[in-house]
Amino acid sequence: MLSIEIICVGKIKEKYLKDALEEYSKRLSKYCRLTITELPDEKIPDKLNPSIEKDIKTKECNNIISHIKKDSYVIALDLKGKEFSSEEFSKKIDDLSMQTSHITFIIGGSLGLTEDLLKTSKQKVCFSKMTFPHQLIRVFLLEQIFRAFKISHNETYHR
Repeated sequence: MLSIEIICVGKIKEKYLKDALEEYSKRLSKYCRLTITELPDEKIPDKLNPSIEKDIKTKECNNIISHIKKDSYVIALDLKGKEFSSEEFSKKIDDLSMQTSHITFIIGGSLGLTEDLLKTSKQKVCFSKMTFPHQLIRVFLLEQIFRAFKISHNETYHR
């Protein structure tokens, strides 16, 4: 069975988002082994300058890198990444499941990911050119992974 890990920065505090994540995690258990690794986010000062921003991103991304399993196919969520339709995303996961047993999705903190981390990722995915809170993107990602499995198993799911 395919293992999917989501490594993300920041805790989910809102109950409605926790409930959504729990629901999709339960639904996905039929199709894959899902692990969500929440890493602490760094405190962002009120007066943020480029040097402090770089330090914060570097600390968060080094922590992410330390949690990536060695043989995992890494996909970073990034505004400059490729946009997929749900069907294309389903095919991508299907194709990857033939090549690897472990896929890791990375969601950075509110300042994003470092260039170094983006370069080490095998794929960059963009859900929208719009900016969303990283906590909400986590729910979007789980929903799209669930939809991808439903599509690849020819099971009905709302369109």
